[in-house]
Amino acid sequence: MSEPVDTETLAKLLITMGCPEAKSGEMAQQLAKRSGQLAKERNQSQSEAMAYLLGLMKQGWAAKQNTDAD
Repeated sequence: MSEPVDTETLAKLLITMGCPEAKSGEMAQQLAKRSGQLAKERNQSQSEAMAYLLGLMKQGWAAKQNTDAD
């Protein structure tokens, strides 16, 4: 069963990680949905799936910032 996700808090976290503020709410909702799907696929908790996805997103934003700086 999926655990409830506070998308408002998640959106704020995404902003601190580099997500554009205008997209944070939509991305939080998509991330919450995908973490639930991934948890079922991998037979893990939604929290574990969320941590994995957040890690990927953080790496992506870091790479984009490095590319933008060049």
